[in-house]
Amino acid sequence: MLKSARKQEKNDEGRMPLLDHLRELRNRLLKAVLAIVVVTIVAAFFQKDIYDFLLRPILSSVGCKDGVVTAVNGKPCALLKTDTLMAPFTNALKVALMSGVLLATPVWLYQLWAFVAPGLHKGEKRYAYGFAVIGAPLFLAGGYLAYLILPQTAQIMLGFSPDSVQNQIGLDSYLDLLTRMIVVFGLAFELPLLLVALNLTGMVTGKRMLGWWRGMIVGLTAFAAIATPGGEPLSMLLLAGPLAVLYFIATGFSLLNDKRRNRGNPDADLDDDEASDLDLTPERIDEVESVSARRATLPGQASGEQDGAGSQPLNGYDDIT
Repeated sequence: MLKSARKQEKNDEGRMPLLDHLRELRNRLLKAVLAIVVVTIVAAFFQKDIYDFLLRPILSSVGCKDGVVTAVNGKPCALLKTDTLMAPFTNALKVALMSGVLLATPVWLYQLWAFVAPGLHKGEKRYAYGFAVIGAPLFLAGGYLAYLILPQTAQIMLGFSPDSVQNQIGLDSYLDLLTRMIVVFGLAFELPLLLVALNLTGMVTGKRMLGWWRGMIVGLTAFAAIATPGGEPLSMLLLAGPLAVLYFIATGFSLLNDKRRNRGNPDADLDDDEASDLDLTPERIDEVESVSARRATLPGQASGEQDGAGSQPLNGYDDIT
């Protein structure tokens, strides 16, 4: 059922009818979802360990102990709580599903790229595996950066609480915030891979990407300010800095790829509206074949016949015509 539609009828250029494209998309999505479900089931058996890993940052930074409202350093602390009877069960499902999506990243990234890769040339299809191999660590690195930033963010947010107020954080809201930050940071770290994919397909050149660097720095900084909940400058720079470095790495790769692709093409650096140089050097002409100078005449003219009275041949035609 999950057999790829492209294996049924091979085409060197990756062309398929619309229905085959839809069938291929369905198969890729099913494989990605199946991988996430399998990893989610496995993660459900280790939910206690995963809970400890996810709660460690906030408990170590702002966790309350012995019912006090301030930590040892005098700063406000917080107590994690659940509100409803079903909350522990739903939170456990949420933790398992989040783990499934994160740990199955190599699989669904490969399925995504494998659906797009047939549009590339034969020599470029090998990048499908590289996309998954590089994309998965980038996504996980972005998620781990969000995990590291969260404790400092929690301290800043709780700093607005009065000293006499005890902060109680719902476990479900904390998991929602953590999940949102991990997904946003992980997808943000996929930006250079997306730019490289656009360059490999010929949609964006490295020269154009290099010309975007000022706007990209401003955009990445604004994105980091929005993505970090606390709005604290250090957290913002911790996200914007790595994204800027990854962007320039992607630009450098694209420039090298364009240089390799345009090797031997004299018109590669021309703009779309710029005319290429014409080679006006005269070429040597072969020996000219001689042609007979005898005039071609009509049959009647060759024999001296006349079509009528007063008709005389004139340059191969009768003087009447």
